[in-house]
Amino acid sequence: MDTPPRLEDQICFALYGALQAMTRAYKPLLEPLGLTYPQYLVMLVLWERDGLSVGEIGDRLGLDSGTLTPLLKRLEGAGYLKRSRDKADERVVRVVLSPAGDALRGPAADAVRAIGCLIGQPAGDLAALRDGIKALKASLSK
Repeated sequence: MDTPPRLEDQICFALYGALQAMTRAYKPLLEPLGLTYPQYLVMLVLWERDGLSVGEIGDRLGLDSGTLTPLLKRLEGAGYLKRSRDKADERVVRVVLSPAGDALRGPAADAVRAIGCLIGQPAGDLAALRDGIKALKASLSK
């Protein structure tokens, strides 16, 4: 009879635990900005390219509109962005940063630096880890 797999030996459990730890580490850094970790991810997408459609943001983050829309509503309520219908195609909702949302770029960059210090690994090691995780995701997404 085969021995059942051990929890500690599972890659999925290691990734799950690492994600939980990462989210917990970001929480006290993002709270002063008025952001949750998922909201921070939305803001990262918009800081890279403002004016995206809700669908484009969802594609970047791997989120469906049912998950993304409440995040956007809360961010809009906080005054960090504005949603509006595209003039060329009313079915499309565009998302644009407000001045307050744009002003969070610097403080958010400080949070990223703080996370890097918490992790305590050389930048090259972190880049290799990130690239390995991206490769894993790509192979599982096929």
